[in-house]
Amino acid sequence: MAKRPPAPRLSDDQLFDWLRLIRSENVGPRTFRALVNACGGARGAIEALPDLARRGGARRPIRVATTGEVERELALARKLGVRFVALGEADYPPFLRQIDSAPPIIALRGREEALQQPAVAIVGSRNASAAGLTFADRLARGIGQAGYVVVSGLARGVDQRVHVASLETGTIGVLAGGHARPYPNEAIPLIERMVERGAVVSEMPIEWEPRGRDFPRRNRIVSGLALGIVVVEAARGSGSLITARFALDQNRQVFATPGSPLDPRAEGTNDLLKQGATICTSAEDVVTALALARPTELFAALDEGGSAGEPLWSEQALLGVDPETTPRTTPGDELDEAKGPTYVAVDSLEAARDRIVALLGPSPISLDDLARSAEASAREVRVALMELELAGRIEFSGGDRVALRPSRDETA
Repeated sequence: MAKRPPAPRLSDDQLFDWLRLIRSENVGPRTFRALVNACGGARGAIEALPDLARRGGARRPIRVATTGEVERELALARKLGVRFVALGEADYPPFLRQIDSAPPIIALRGREEALQQPAVAIVGSRNASAAGLTFADRLARGIGQAGYVVVSGLARGVDQRVHVASLETGTIGVLAGGHARPYPNEAIPLIERMVERGAVVSEMPIEWEPRGRDFPRRNRIVSGLALGIVVVEAARGSGSLITARFALDQNRQVFATPGSPLDPRAEGTNDLLKQGATICTSAEDVVTALALARPTELFAALDEGGSAGEPLWSEQALLGVDPETTPRTTPGDELDEAKGPTYVAVDSLEAARDRIVALLGPSPISLDDLARSAEASAREVRVALMELELAGRIEFSGGDRVALRPSRDETA
């Protein structure tokens, strides 16, 4: 069997540029990838941000993260023992890499080995019942003893209980904020124990104070790190159900623990069972189902890793992109025929963008349907949507669907 080539890695300068780009306004995981692809790298993307946002219809200049902000983040990361892992590098979690909104960079405390092992996520109510907490504890111990790392979100209730129960076998916590501001504060002693044998990760700036909308973002990482997710208790409207929806979008197996019809904390899990989730009454239910359903995907994902190689000369390669076939746009310039077919004409983009905006509404539409309706090429759609997202005019949802954001006038 041929030896796999070493995995690429970012140089220090490239990591600096990646952090600066992902910390800039309206640059999420999808837009980050589109920018690096279109501009040939993070540094080129940073330079292009103001003009791209203007072309997308931004009403004010976009805020670009400063070099000073990134320097402070890197200094604080060193002080806290946090290291950054980029998408495509050997230490990046293999299952998280597979989701369509994978964070370009994760900040890691603890043992990177924990991120390379097969994992199961266990989530549930913050206001869990005594029976729910007891079962979550038993479940986490059994799954950990079967060789899986246990993933959860460090919240009160079920999340913290499963982290404690799996300390010896390995556990991963996902923060909604930055490492310097873990939430809730009561989880800080637990985090210090977790990083000894497991890991704690975040995609947010290191001093970020979590807000309400940051918790669903965290939940997609909880499910993305794992092969499957178990919901122990969840009321209707619970954040645990959001995690379950992410898991379904990510093609993960969803398990639910049945509960009493008289307990509101079981309404969400009972609904999941009605909708086709796999019943979970023991750790064996999870271990057996995952062994039967996903052996091929498991070994294929774990085989993608490798030891770090030489610093990466092309950031597009780290994202799995062929620079020769990537559509590019040069802000402020007309199409230069000498640049070849990989560049998209500005006039063509403007026309496509106008058609796309006219077709978009508050209801999400798939990118394929949008391209067909707009009579635009996939390249034109990708670049136009990148500019519109930088301008804050659109938002993406699960399954490659996009919708127009309401204007400020409409929401006032």
